[in-house]
Amino acid sequence: MIDVAIIGAGVIGCAVARELSRYSLDICVLEKEADVAEGTSKANSGIVHAGYDAAAGTLKAKYNPRGSAMFPKLTEELDVPYKQNGSLVVSFSQEDTSRLEKMLENGKKNGIDDLEILNREQALAICPQLSDRVVSALYAKSAGIVCPYELTLALAENAVLNGAKYRFNSGVLNIDRIKDGYRLTLDDGQTIETKTVVNAAGIFADEINNMISKNKLKIIPRKGEYCLFDRMSDNIPPMTIFQLPNAMGKGVLVARTVDGNLFVGPSARDVEHRDDLETTADGLDYILKTAALSVSSLPTRQIITSFAGLRAHLETDDFEIGELPDAEGFFNVAGIESPGLSSAPAIGEAVAEMVALRLSAKPNAKFNPVRHGIPKFREMSNDERSRKISENPAFGRVICRCETVTEAEIVEAIHRPLGATTLDGIKRRTRAGMGRCQSGFCTTRILDILARELNIPYEAITKCGKGSELLIGKKQ
Repeated sequence: MIDVAIIGAGVIGCAVARELSRYSLDICVLEKEADVAEGTSKANSGIVHAGYDAAAGTLKAKYNPRGSAMFPKLTEELDVPYKQNGSLVVSFSQEDTSRLEKMLENGKKNGIDDLEILNREQALAICPQLSDRVVSALYAKSAGIVCPYELTLALAENAVLNGAKYRFNSGVLNIDRIKDGYRLTLDDGQTIETKTVVNAAGIFADEINNMISKNKLKIIPRKGEYCLFDRMSDNIPPMTIFQLPNAMGKGVLVARTVDGNLFVGPSARDVEHRDDLETTADGLDYILKTAALSVSSLPTRQIITSFAGLRAHLETDDFEIGELPDAEGFFNVAGIESPGLSSAPAIGEAVAEMVALRLSAKPNAKFNPVRHGIPKFREMSNDERSRKISENPAFGRVICRCETVTEAEIVEAIHRPLGATTLDGIKRRTRAGMGRCQSGFCTTRILDILARELNIPYEAITKCGKGSELLIGKKQ
C-alpha cells in the first residue's frame, strides 16, 4: 500500500506532488493520458493574476494572491521562464470606470496593494497599443506571465527527482474503500492500494469524487478558444490587457507569451462533451472582434494557429479543496478554473500540508527544490553556441528552424525524468513545432529521433498518445 495516489497530472496535481515530495512518502501520480499537462493545463492562458478579481472570502481569493506571490522564487528554483509584466483591465465608458473602482476595492480586501486606476493618458503612457475606445484602466503591477506546460513539466520533474512516481495511460475506473485506505482500479485492469487520495482530475474531478462521496459534484466543461500569432508580430502590448469580467469569466484578453508570441482569447461557452476541443469560425471571429476593442490593431494575417481548452467550472463558482467529510483520507482539489494556474503553488502547498498531517509524515531530509531546464540553443550567445557544439555536435544540427531547436535539445527531452515519448511531448519541452510553419518542416526529423532514441517502430509514435498514431506502415 502506497501513501498517496494523486489522480491527474495537470499543473495542480504536479504542484501537489512536488510539495508532497518534501515529505518522506510513497507518492504516485496517475494520469490517464500519455504525458503531463494534456488537459486544461496545456491550453491555459499562462497569466499569473494579481488577485483583485476573485470575490473576497472565496477560496479563489484565498489562494490566488498567495500563489501569485510564490511565482518569482518558484520559477527561479525550477528554471522556468516567468515575467512580471503587469496587467490592465480596460474600461470603455465612465460607467465602466466605476466598476474598476469596485474591483480595486475588492483587490484591497484580498490583500493586493499594488493596484492603481489610470486615466486614458496614463494608460497610453505604459501601453501605447491601446485602442481609441479605452477611457481608463485598472493597473496591477504584480501580474505576470508564465509558460503553463513548462511550469507543469518542471513541477513534475522536480517531484520525480525527489522520489515521486508517475504512471501514464492509467485512468481510474473505480474507487473502493478498503481497510486503512482505498483501492483504485485502473483502465488496464491493475489496482493500486493507497492510504490517501488526492483528486486533481480537472474536468473529470466530479466523476472521481462521485465514485466515493455522497456529496455529489457537477463540473460544467467551459470551452475557451484562442488565436496565436507569429513571434515576429509587431507592436505587441508589453502587458496583459483584460476587459471587464462577465458572468462567464475574465473575458477576452490580449497578451504575450513568455516566448514572445501575441495571443488573444478565450471565448467562454459551456459545452456538453468533455472532449470538445474543436475551434469554430464563430468562436474565433468573436474573440478577434472583441480583442480589437482593446488594442488599436491586430495583425490577423500573422495568426499561425488556433486552439481550444476546457475549464472545470463548478456550479458553486469556486474551488473545492479539502478532505471529504464522508471519506477520510480523500482530498478534493476540484473546480480549479481561473485563477487556477496563479493559485497552483499555494494550492499545492496547502493540500500537501493537509495530507502530510493526515499521515503524520516526516520531512524528506534529501528534498532538493532545484530543477534545471533544457539548455535553449536559441537563447545562447554565439560563443556559448560554439562551446556547446564542440562539447556535443548534436547542438550543431538544427531540427526546428522556426524556433531554432537542435537535435541535442530533443534528445535531452526524451531522456530526462518523465522524458517525452510523443510529438507533443517534444513540442512542449523544446518548442520544436511551435513556430510559424507549425511543424511542417521538423515533424519527420523528430519522428526519426524518437524512433531511434526510444528504439520503437515509426508506427508506434503518436502525436499525443494512443489513438493519435501518425504512420500506419512502411512503404515497400
